[in-house]
Amino acid sequence: MTPDGLPPLPARVPHRLRTTADLRALQRVMAHALYQPLTPDDDLAPRFRDGREMAEVAASFIKPNDRLSSFERLQIYARGYWYRVMDCVYEDAPGLRALLGEARFRALVRAYLAACPSLSYTLRNLCARLPWFIREQPRWTTPDTALAEAVARFEWAQTVAFDGEARPVLTVAEISRQPAARLRLGLQPYLTLLSFDWPVDDYVIAVKRRQALRAEASHVVNHGPRERSSRRVPRPRRRRVHLVVHRYKYTLYYKRVTAGAFRVLQRLEAGWTLGEAITAAGRGVRAAQVSAWFATWTELGWFCRRK
Repeated sequence: MTPDGLPPLPARVPHRLRTTADLRALQRVMAHALYQPLTPDDDLAPRFRDGREMAEVAASFIKPNDRLSSFERLQIYARGYWYRVMDCVYEDAPGLRALLGEARFRALVRAYLAACPSLSYTLRNLCARLPWFIREQPRWTTPDTALAEAVARFEWAQTVAFDGEARPVLTVAEISRQPAARLRLGLQPYLTLLSFDWPVDDYVIAVKRRQALRAEASHVVNHGPRERSSRRVPRPRRRRVHLVVHRYKYTLYYKRVTAGAFRVLQRLEAGWTLGEAITAAGRGVRAAQVSAWFATWTELGWFCRRK
């Protein structure tokens, strides 16, 4: 594997596809060509990643026609790929885009996709490594790196909650069959526990609401002064929040929980027994509060068997 996760380049490009190995070699060359970043003018890079002229590489596996050279035909595919994946990141990270602004967000997305190209059969996973990239490459988001990572984690958790795996829900009767000292509960795979120094849920909701209002206004001929629509959503102020991003009846939800409840859920996720996890709630938490937490969590279907 190359540093960006792609399979290594083949030793040669087959002129004819006689075997599946030939097809695989052709696909790898094509992938390496497409995944190279475009130039600032959105043109295909002039040189291939091994130093050869891109025109030479293109001519080795793409035929020209009476209107376009091999290089120009490959450039159409490269632009199509990059415009599509960039558009997906724009759709999946509206909060991060609003936080950074257009110029910085565009630079971040290009750098991210160059370092972490799509390696999945589905574009759903495209932003999975974005929080990691922001943390490892802070120059794209400085001085907002910590907040940018938090927003990226929150937005990726929404993707997980939307269509992540769901396991059979444990009922109250099934949970009550074992003593708390031995019972270990699993949390649904689509559920994500997040603890932030900013209310990023409020911020992203405000950004989406702002986008919806602007989209609605764009369909109105006379919608008054435009200066209000150009205002950005204010940056969130520091405040510790504990969130559970989940879904319920096929709808996405963000639920805030107390610090004690969050500690309990963290311990359960880590494999602690129910009794051990409850003690992590803290001395000030009463039994009635814990009982109310578990009644809500059970009703929401958060618990499943541990693998």
